[in-house]
Amino acid sequence: MKVGVLALQGAFREHAEALRALDADVVLVKRPEHLDSVDAIFLPGGESTTIDKLLDSSELRAPLTERLRDGMAAFATCAGLILCATEVVDGRADQTPLGVLDVTVRRNGYGRQRESFEAPLDVRGLADGPFPGVFIRAPVVERVGAGVEVLAECDGVPVLGRAGVIWFASFHPELSGDLRLHQLFLNQLS
Repeated sequence: MKVGVLALQGAFREHAEALRALDADVVLVKRPEHLDSVDAIFLPGGESTTIDKLLDSSELRAPLTERLRDGMAAFATCAGLILCATEVVDGRADQTPLGVLDVTVRRNGYGRQRESFEAPLDVRGLADGPFPGVFIRAPVVERVGAGVEVLAECDGVPVLGRAGVIWFASFHPELSGDLRLHQLFLNQLS
């Protein structure tokens, strides 16, 4: 099984390192043909408007959207969550989400860089204590659709969840030093 990491901008290297530490076969996805060989993909945190523009210039938007709609598993973190949402509040007018995850998110909802924080998260289905959530200019999930299962909350707000095989986190699990969420996601693929 091969796991892709969207490698246009942002924390893609950190996701790749976490996945390799779990013995995953990692493909850095930069062009449409890279999608052909992957069974799942991580959409990393970074700058959502930049990633949005790079999806177009790399010609990845249409094939990525098609693969996700056809059932490819994905884990979208922070900016990746913004990319996958059906609705983005406070985004740029020219920002076009992929619309594959029935959530409404507010871009930078937790504040700017100086409001970044860490919080212990109780994650359903995760053993060995709370997960260290790293929130950096994170989006706030304002609405989840009927088919979205919330796996963790921070102050009553959903921060981790899934809709079928598409997972999301408004925080950065790749920056936590804790591989349990990456492993939990990979477990569903086997």
